[in-house]
Amino acid sequence: MGKLDGRVVIVTGAARGQGEQEARLFRAEGAEVVLADVLDEQGEALAREIGGRYVHLDVGEEEAWRAAVAVAKEAYGRVDGLVNNAGILRFNSLVDTPLDEFMQVVRVNQVGCFLGVKTVAPAMEDGGTIVNTASYTAVTGMAAVGTYAATKHAILGLTRVAALELADRRIRVNAMCPGAIDTAMSNPAQLDPTADAEETSRALDELYRKLVPLGRIGRPEEVARLALFLTCEDSSYITGQPFVIDGGWLAGVSVI
Repeated sequence: MGKLDGRVVIVTGAARGQGEQEARLFRAEGAEVVLADVLDEQGEALAREIGGRYVHLDVGEEEAWRAAVAVAKEAYGRVDGLVNNAGILRFNSLVDTPLDEFMQVVRVNQVGCFLGVKTVAPAMEDGGTIVNTASYTAVTGMAAVGTYAATKHAILGLTRVAALELADRRIRVNAMCPGAIDTAMSNPAQLDPTADAEETSRALDELYRKLVPLGRIGRPEEVARLALFLTCEDSSYITGQPFVIDGGWLAGVSVI
């Protein structure tokens, strides 16, 4: 018996990184998974591999969300869960950030999360779950990622309000707040076929050994396990909460 037997879950940004690992784990735990992304070739290949259903989804487009829900309903007859995983990161100081860049990040991270809740919740079965991907930067500050941090702070607000408004339908809404995770967002070498991504991962471990109490960068599989916990009955009495998964980074800095 899997922890998600009989459930249908939509995962955005599912073609790679955290979304890929969430889709893999959810499928292994018995869920029917609708993988949504704009990376069609990768998303379709993964869907074929794990036995899921792929749908092209630009999370900033409301009509695209409606189409994704329709695909899930047509394929499986219901929707029980949503993982709002899709997100982008841009590095810049606030005073040097062009408005177009700010709005691009807002559109994917913040608007995408909002539209996911707005579109999927009305179509979701009572007792469903929504997991929004926020960030370590949603609960603290970090220089050079002000736009990203602003959107992730907003996601926590959306999560809490959605948890209150959907509680009468027993739909639970929670947020994950990952620290640095070894995906293409933190490790661009994963996108370069000529680069040694494993070597870069080792270099990142060495960097975070000095920053993070647990002494390494996080793995996307670890975030997927948290998403599973928040989607299955193990978290049946939890809603409206942020869950930090950062190797202890937020706890503080050791000077010893």
